[in-house]
Amino acid sequence: MKAFIISDSHGLESELEKVIHRHREEVDILIHCGDSELEEGHSALKGVNVVKGNCDFGSDFPDDLFEKVQGVGIYVTHGHLYNVKMTHVPLSYRAEEKAAQIACFGHSHVAGAFVENGVIYINPGSIRLPRNREEKTYCICEYHKTKATVTYYDYDGKIVTDMVYHFEVN
Repeated sequence: MKAFIISDSHGLESELEKVIHRHREEVDILIHCGDSELEEGHSALKGVNVVKGNCDFGSDFPDDLFEKVQGVGIYVTHGHLYNVKMTHVPLSYRAEEKAAQIACFGHSHVAGAFVENGVIYINPGSIRLPRNREEKTYCICEYHKTKATVTYYDYDGKIVTDMVYHFEVN
């Protein structure tokens, strides 16, 4: 299973389309973790699973979603409803409730991935306003049987070499 994950594009349109188009044919699912600031049905979000962020006013996007892709449960939320800037505990409870193998979130604009209690947590960062790094990032997660790799890319599609994570999963 291969998932494209992006978040916090904050109104970018052509830039978002460009990044998604670059990977659309090589992944099984496209995910936007909120704060797109675009309307549902916008061409930049065609075929993308999108959740509502705290800056997505008036949107009809759901607060969260759960998808099974090739048997892998993926939970997606923006993170503001789970206080992810302070702790990951409420998010971990929700991921556990959903029986997710992967939990995707944004909100903090801080790119990173980690495993806790067998769940891979992924924040793709931001392609508009990154925090803690210069690179404007998004990522791709490849999940196969007992191994997962989360690879971060900068806006131009170059791998961010110090942000490639390898995980052993159950």
